[in-house]
Amino acid sequence: MSIFPKIALKPEVTEYLKSVFLNNEVLAAVGHQEAESRFQNLLACLSHPPSHTCVRASTHLSSLEDIQHKLGEELRKQQMCSSSTVSQQILPHPQIPDVLLLPVDGPRPVKQLSSGVVVGAQCGSAVLRGAHVFAPGIVASPKYMKAGDVVSVFSDLEGKCTRGATSFQGKKVFVGNGVAEIDRSNIFCTDKPVKGVGVRMLEPLYQSPSFDGVLPSLVFLQNLPSVVVGHVLGPRPGERILDMCAAPGGKTCHIAALMRDQGEVVALDRIKNKIDQIHQNAQMFDLHSIKAFCFNSTQAVSGDPAQKSEGPPFPPESFDRVLLDAPCSGLGQRPSMANTCSRKEICSYQPLQRKLFHAAVKLLKKGGVLVYSTCTVTLAENEEQVAWALDTFPCLTLQPQEPHIGAEGMLGAGLSPEQLRLLQRFSPELSWERTDMTAPLPCRANMDTIGFFIAKFLKN
Repeated sequence: MSIFPKIALKPEVTEYLKSVFLNNEVLAAVGHQEAESRFQNLLACLSHPPSHTCVRASTHLSSLEDIQHKLGEELRKQQMCSSSTVSQQILPHPQIPDVLLLPVDGPRPVKQLSSGVVVGAQCGSAVLRGAHVFAPGIVASPKYMKAGDVVSVFSDLEGKCTRGATSFQGKKVFVGNGVAEIDRSNIFCTDKPVKGVGVRMLEPLYQSPSFDGVLPSLVFLQNLPSVVVGHVLGPRPGERILDMCAAPGGKTCHIAALMRDQGEVVALDRIKNKIDQIHQNAQMFDLHSIKAFCFNSTQAVSGDPAQKSEGPPFPPESFDRVLLDAPCSGLGQRPSMANTCSRKEICSYQPLQRKLFHAAVKLLKKGGVLVYSTCTVTLAENEEQVAWALDTFPCLTLQPQEPHIGAEGMLGAGLSPEQLRLLQRFSPELSWERTDMTAPLPCRANMDTIGFFIAKFLKN
């Protein structure tokens, strides 16, 4: 159900995406009307959250049933402390053994109040996924707002609200009501960094539980396709595995857990504080097989094959499996009400992805597995990269994926039907406005996801 405007994009980006989704191969296969419908559905669904929350369970520490039971108890405690009367289901995913699904209740009939705060678009998106409003996300508030005031929360779609304003007449959308936890003066009239919850949501437009501090070592909020990536990679105990663009470490920790913490998972990222976050996550999940380094993965191949150092760069053919979860334009993320990137920025990722691909293939052992993934919807970063990789590296062949719960690859990159069937593209636009919300949650969960892409290669 569409209650928000379609995602706000620069006109040049909208035209670019339209040319992708209405390319000649797609038009020949489904016709102009269906292709146009899919494109419009994409723009609509991106601004809305999926109909479920996906939680990855630490099944290397406890059984799924035990974690499901403990999570239920924690959420019941949370519910007793709030005004929510929604009964919270927790269901195991029928095909993925370490995933729990929780339905999102929304959109709900929440009445706007006369007094409101404005938050940034990123903060507004987090609220739609169950978060409270943290104080740094507040851009504007009523002039005399005090802790305890009940206020409506609006998301600034275009990032045009002036910080510290008392009102805003630009493009904004209502995301729910909450109670202020902090005075206005402590947000805008202080030299100290603002921390903590600024507005505790009481009546969010989309009701889903807050996981802040809930079973931190046993559950991890992760989009369903991101969990699927770890299973597609298929890590085995005793292997040496490389996660090339690892921060914040969710997939890294999942790989180590799937290996039962036996072997070595090397995680690389260019930003130092993100490496610290990977270390913290590994410690929280009691995983000891992870070694994280601050390093540019495009330079991770050593020119000295005899090099034996623990960290990067590494000799060629050092790893049994490589995950390249590549930096991308992120156009599959949901909910996302606005994206201010230019077409040039959207199209800037392909060269970097190819540099990373070159390094990945060199670092992979013969007979090893390379998984390439993105959270975007463009052909240039997905199917076109697969076509380029198959042409550039004759040693690579596409492999079947398990589990394969998304759609097949998208037409438009010149790949054969057989090759497209081996790819996995999560395409929420294919089911948007057609999903039966009365259908069982596990049936909906595989379709109503973020936009995501996965390709699996074997190095012959």
